[in-house]
Amino acid sequence: MSKITRRNFVNGSLIAAGTSVLPFSGDSQAVLATLDPTYYPPARTGLRGSHPGSNTHAHSRAFDGKSDWGQTNHLTEEYDLVVVGGGISGLAAAYFYQKEHGRNKRVLILDNHDDFGGHARRNEHTIDGKILLGYGGSQTLVNPQHAGETVRSLLNDIGVDLERFKTAYDLGFYKRNKLQAVTYFNNKTFGEDKVVKHPYCNYPNFVEGLPQSTLSHEEAARQAPLNRKGKDQLLRVLNGGLHVIKVPQGKLRNYIRSHSYYDYLKTNLGVDVPEIFRMARHSAADWGSGGTDVMSIEAAKSCGALGFAPVATYDEGNPYIHHFPDGNASVARALVKKMIPNVGEGNNAEEILLSKFKYAELDKSSNIVRIRLNSTVVKVRHDGDPKISGTVLVNYIHDNKSYQVKGKGVVMACYNMMIPYIVPDLPKEQDAALRLQTKTPLQYTTVGLKNWLAMKEMGIGLAMCPGNMHQVVQMDFPVSLGGYEFTKTPNDPCILQMVSCPTGDTVGAPAVEQFREARYRMLELNFDDYENEIRDHLSGMLPQGSFEFDRDVESISVNRWAHGYSYGGPGDSTRKGRQPFGRITIANSDSAPGADALVAIRMAWRAVNELG
Repeated sequence: MSKITRRNFVNGSLIAAGTSVLPFSGDSQAVLATLDPTYYPPARTGLRGSHPGSNTHAHSRAFDGKSDWGQTNHLTEEYDLVVVGGGISGLAAAYFYQKEHGRNKRVLILDNHDDFGGHARRNEHTIDGKILLGYGGSQTLVNPQHAGETVRSLLNDIGVDLERFKTAYDLGFYKRNKLQAVTYFNNKTFGEDKVVKHPYCNYPNFVEGLPQSTLSHEEAARQAPLNRKGKDQLLRVLNGGLHVIKVPQGKLRNYIRSHSYYDYLKTNLGVDVPEIFRMARHSAADWGSGGTDVMSIEAAKSCGALGFAPVATYDEGNPYIHHFPDGNASVARALVKKMIPNVGEGNNAEEILLSKFKYAELDKSSNIVRIRLNSTVVKVRHDGDPKISGTVLVNYIHDNKSYQVKGKGVVMACYNMMIPYIVPDLPKEQDAALRLQTKTPLQYTTVGLKNWLAMKEMGIGLAMCPGNMHQVVQMDFPVSLGGYEFTKTPNDPCILQMVSCPTGDTVGAPAVEQFREARYRMLELNFDDYENEIRDHLSGMLPQGSFEFDRDVESISVNRWAHGYSYGGPGDSTRKGRQPFGRITIANSDSAPGADALVAIRMAWRAVNELG
């Protein structure tokens, strides 16, 4: 058993312990100062995100219809607002509520995970005594300059200086180190382990400063580990585009919207080599919210899938540089610090970057705002007629015990599809609409490396990996901020980001079915499965001698989100689903829908305003 696997076992034990060291009094539940000092979720490695135990009670409620949770402890705690979900939308809802109604308003935030932030998850890796920061999901503030006054005001209030990223992001890092976008073909799928210095798609344009390939289409096709027929078809795809579609110009727009990308490959380009379809399917990675087999030609073109010309992801006025070293976890932490000042040191988002938060401060009875982790909400109902009731009862499970608190209002900032199972008295039309909302599975794995000599030797800044579980491997964004220094030389430790957007095995099946299949498969895997996959992946991609897995890999955090990117439902079901219901309103990026932290903040603002 490797060191990494042993570490995962230890952290699994910590997770279990963390749910039992939160002491109770007879009429209140609180994380007190006696909390085990080892309780610090950001430093945990192994299985993170939807970690073991985080979804147990939710699945029992949704899948098994469980409603009997044993004797319920009716706590004397009463709040002006209870927020279900401690992601960015839930935290923003608490912030907006206090801003609108007064800082003396009492707020309780409940979350089923062992850490706050939702997908904005902070990963800390300690290598040779140095803490390296990564993110386990939400990575960037996208186009924050155009986010609207409400969102920009919140960012300013919590100390996010957007101008600072212009100097914090090292645009010259990749060029200076001769790192570029490549494709790794693995032996299992393509017959040999081979790196070709061409990405074959537009996805690497997400990384500002990453040099483009200098290979011609002809050379890129020639170097691909395909037979002659495959090389010929790949070149045909690379030279393709809308000009190969033989329909009148006036009908082209409707055609590319109504025909699939795979139909374009088969019908318009005559592709039938399986390896090319494999390259094509994952060429959008997390941009397309699923495999390209379920995309229209228009969607595939917009995200630069295989065969469509790369375009700048964002223009010069809106660069993709607004990354904290721990992604949007810094936004979540800044919101928490604003509402619970004693949780850490620093006065703004940059100053708190290296602050080790004191989790014992989150749920103290003296707090005006309290955050209660490891607490799964299973029932939310009005105390009486929803039309006139001024109180909402919230039941949750913590450490397999049932508790109830009261709030004058509730914001549901959780996965929207779960709301019908939690709020049983919803109007039928709203209930049905919410059940149609869904999310795509998502996996962000962070790997702590003792050095990146092998990445330097191969010239890899980002690798597209069509034959592997993780479709993308990249050097993390080169950001130095708040006293944190990004890796400087190949001899220094670093973090690799490995991204997976799992799809179903049945190519062309409806997206919802693929997401469900991929979700179940993801949750069936244990850490050993992920570790073995990562071992084979990196060992096949990087040169022997320069890289040895057991020698060079210090730690792994697998941030798996069975319900990841917001996908939404058909028609106007999202709008119908998010309607206020008495003293209950609905936030979360699902309610837009939009897989974006700034969208999550906007939805929080709407939900708080709907409470009145």
